[in-house]
Amino acid sequence: MRVQNMAGHLIRRLNQVSTHIFAKQMQEAGHDLTPVQFAAMDAIAAYPGIDQAGVAAKIAYDRATIGGVIDRLDLKGYVARSVSTRDRRAREVRLTEKGRALFEEVLPLVEHMQGEMLEALTPDERAAFLALARKALGKSAPALP
Repeated sequence: MRVQNMAGHLIRRLNQVSTHIFAKQMQEAGHDLTPVQFAAMDAIAAYPGIDQAGVAAKIAYDRATIGGVIDRLDLKGYVARSVSTRDRRAREVRLTEKGRALFEEVLPLVEHMQGEMLEALTPDERAAFLALARKALGKSAPALP
């Protein structure tokens, strides 16, 4: 099969593997958190008061659906939203104490998962893979809506 040597297919398979590992590890740790929710929490932790569109941009996620991600985090009590003082149309997002505690708890777990996702690679190969993936995204990543 030719597809097994195509970048798109291999990237899709790597995404399947990473998503599976993330879901399994979160379930085993007793947390209901998706990779996109974690990425959103990471952006919010790094930029407290960021608006929802800013979260979407930081994690390269669709602006039209980031609201649903933030809604679920809000329902779980991990984030709080407020109307922006700079732009009344925008909603600022911050981690709650519960959200910050969860983020700090799962961050080491997520960092550890990265090795499992690339376990067949040596440390030098992992560094090269990450550098090449970042380089490939720099050239081919389309602008997000």
